[in-house]
Amino acid sequence: MAKNNTSKIELNVELDDNRIPEKLQWTAQDGGITNAEAKAMMLSVWDSKAQESLRIDLWTKDMPIDEMKVFFHQTLVAMSNTFNRATQDEKMTATMKDFCDYFAEKLEIKK
Repeated sequence: MAKNNTSKIELNVELDDNRIPEKLQWTAQDGGITNAEAKAMMLSVWDSKAQESLRIDLWTKDMPIDEMKVFFHQTLVAMSNTFNRATQDEKMTATMKDFCDYFAEKLEIKK
């Protein structure tokens, strides 16, 4: 019988006394990342049985708002790309990318 490979991704959240994230670190040894610091994260998983996505959205209290706006824009662009790879729906992907451009324009973050 063939051995299954596994990969582990670890998230560590340091909280203040009010349970607000002060520090985020993540490790993905297969990717060569060990205790890398982050200021924000979004994690979504699909619960097939309940037919819903479950999410964890965290950001540290010192995450600058201008960086949060860029983080959201880049996340939306990445979601558009992932949607295209997963569905090959070119028309909706183009619509999503149009929204990403609009989002960046309205936030004045487009280079």
